[in-house]
Parts: sequence; structure tokens; C-alpha cells
Amino acid sequence: MTVLGAFKGNPRNDLSWLNSSGRPDPEVVFHRANLPRVGLDDVPAASSGVMCSVALYLQDGDIISALTFISAGTAAGTPTNQIAALYSGAGALLGQSADKTTEAWAADAAKSFALSSPVRITRSGVYYAALSVAAATVPTLVGSVGSKPFLTGEANLAQTSGSGIGATAPATISSPTFKRHVPLVVAS
Repeated sequence: MTVLGAFKGNPRNDLSWLNSSGRPDPEVVFHRANLPRVGLDDVPAASSGVMCSVALYLQDGDIISALTFISAGTAAGTPTNQIAALYSGAGALLGQSADKTTEAWAADAAKSFALSSPVRITRSGVYYAALSVAAATVPTLVGSVGSKPFLTGEANLAQTSGSGIGATAPATISSPTFKRHVPLVVAS
């Protein structure tokens, strides 16, 4: 028996399907994502004017300038406010985008939200990328399904908070509620 147990193949070959979760060439485009690019589906974001935040592991030294979410099968209908924000693991606002107000967001389309100023990460750990859309029809997002935390100290993979959020992200994530549907976010 080897360090790999009874497995006799090349682990890199066996795990090659996971390459779809990473960037195609790490030297070309820096980004961090909360989910791999496989096994994703159409998931609800949050109600109109409610913030949905997802856990995202960031490394010390990362500089985050934008957060990108991808709509799924349902486009935004009559949007009035669309903002994204980056929060610390403790829920303190680190940066937010400008409000995209009534800008269209079609189905199956990536929407990038540039932060008002880049955020330099000074400590590796879990951060929260948040999205709030106020609209007659909130777009569904590309994402997955996660389980509720059950270990002490474990973070929600996705959560909702607030209501009536417009052009300004709340200073903190207060009273978060577990959300089973986990949208994909890409930080760059």
C-alpha cells in the first residue's frame, strides 16, 4: 500500500475534471471563486431589496476590484437598484459598487460590479461577497445548494439579510439568515 492507499493511477489525471473550477491559466487572469464551475444550476438570489451574501475564501495580499455574479434562466425585470459589496468575515463593509440602477440584466449573463476602490486583503480567511437587487423580478443566479452549518464556528455558505436595500450597502451584515441556495461569485 502507498501513501495513496489502494489507488494506483496518477492523482492529477483522476482529478482533472476539477480543472474546470479554476482559471484556465493562473498567469493570465487573477480571480477567486466560491464554487467550482461544474454542477451548477439555476438558484434564487433573494427577494427584492434583500441582500444575499456568500462565503468566499480570500488570501492575504489579494486585491479585489470587482465582484461578478451570473444570472441564470430569469432576467432582471424592471430593476431599480443593483449593488454588490465585499464584507469581512465578521460582517463589516469593506467596499461596495456603484448602483447600476435600471441597467438591464439579461438571463444567462455575467454582471461585474466594480468596487468603488480596490480592497486589499490583509488576512487570509472567509469574507462575504454580497448582492442586492431591487426589481419587479429579481434575476435567478447560477449557483448550487449548500447545507446548514453544523460544526461549531462553521460559516454559512450563503445567507440573506436586510430589507429595502437600495443604492447603499449596509455598514454591517446584521441578523443573517441561512440560505440553502448558494450563488456563484467571482472576485477579481
